[in-house]
Amino acid sequence: MPDHSGDIARKLRREAARLGFSSIGFSRPETRTEAMEHFERMLCDRRHGEMLYLETEKEKRRKPEMLLPGLGTIISAAISYNHSNEIPDEGAKMSRYALIDDYHAVVRKKLEALGEFLETLLDGPLKSAISVDSGPVLEKAWAEQAGIGRTGKNTLLIVPSAGSYVFLGELFIDREIFSASPPLPYPCGGCSACIENCPTGALLEGGKLDARKCISYLTTELKREFTPEEADAIGGNLFGCDRCQEVCPWNRQANIQADSAFALKKQLIGISPETILSLGKSGFRAMFYGTPVFRIGLRRLKRNARAVAGNLEKKQNGPW
Repeated sequence: MPDHSGDIARKLRREAARLGFSSIGFSRPETRTEAMEHFERMLCDRRHGEMLYLETEKEKRRKPEMLLPGLGTIISAAISYNHSNEIPDEGAKMSRYALIDDYHAVVRKKLEALGEFLETLLDGPLKSAISVDSGPVLEKAWAEQAGIGRTGKNTLLIVPSAGSYVFLGELFIDREIFSASPPLPYPCGGCSACIENCPTGALLEGGKLDARKCISYLTTELKREFTPEEADAIGGNLFGCDRCQEVCPWNRQANIQADSAFALKKQLIGISPETILSLGKSGFRAMFYGTPVFRIGLRRLKRNARAVAGNLEKKQNGPW
């Protein structure tokens, strides 16, 4: 029987572009030994902080076929949320991805549509599974293997023409699609802007992050109250931190902008900590439902806002 997977891959790439994806690629489900070693070193060093869920289901990360019986291909997809030059640099702020619809739902819906399109190209039913930053998946390793990007010194996947302001998702299928793409070259060279500009020194070296120092981890993943040092560390960041991406040359020169599904929610741009501290449960739901911020709940968002309010007051009254 002739192999038509190359033709299927071309049609899938066209459909993916129509759906808004910046890039897609295909990988065989082979163990990514180097990526697993890197992941296990992070756990051994306790650099994942209190994200204990990362310690579970390691075998599924090692053997992706456990996620879908009969797994034949992993389709990696990237989509841009790069709203450049629209986010204020001063005062209280939120990460770009907090100001749009929750990417988990948006990307999943697009991958479901891509899977439905793929099924029309095949003979017989398709078994599939989807992951969007929600399962034990080595996302960046598979994206690299698929040839859609390379991990930079900021530990984020950098996609040519799109930069690192991208969301990743995977479509696991029980069919083999062969469309080899050579690995992309390392994107950073001698540039260390992300390391030099990290506000807390969380980037220990190229590709090595200590989440315990990372503002994104502190404001979105840490569930307990802050220590005084942690409260000081978050500066003016109410949710997440984009600093390592803001200084990255790949993002400054990106010509693929945010997909239309990620329209900015203007009411959230420049929101003050005082506004957040005044919210009740219904007000919080009305303002943040459907965004990534809703996932952390009002208690933790107010914790962040109290710290930011204190930091901004200290900055106004003297050196920060």
